[in-house]
Amino acid sequence: MLINGAEIMAIQFSVKNIGKKEDGHITEIMKMYKPLPHGLFIEESSINGQGLHTNVKLAEGTNLGMSHLELGKLLLRTPMGGFINHSDKPNCVKIESVTRQRVTPLYDHDFTKWDLVTIKNIEAGEELTVQYTFYKI
Repeated sequence: MLINGAEIMAIQFSVKNIGKKEDGHITEIMKMYKPLPHGLFIEESSINGQGLHTNVKLAEGTNLGMSHLELGKLLLRTPMGGFINHSDKPNCVKIESVTRQRVTPLYDHDFTKWDLVTIKNIEAGEELTVQYTFYKI
């Protein structure tokens, strides 16, 4: 079974209803934070150190979510961005998905978000890789 981007996002951003009032209105909603999307995990890599792996089949074109965020001159990595290893023949690519400027008058920094997207079908058990563009290897 292949998992696509919509299924990943539905799992990653699941919402749990904690309680309801007698009239049926939701009184509390807890959003479940998951540092990695469903099916991805970190383990020892045959490439270098630890790497990002999958235990589910991933379809080509699956958007796995944010890997990096650039705030001005600061580059932040999510767990996906921090553990994905380099390959000259990668199975994923980073896609610049959002660029904002001056979100509010108090926050006047530009930011850019990169998502990790599969560029081929990936089998369960494979390590996810990307060609590094932010770092020199």
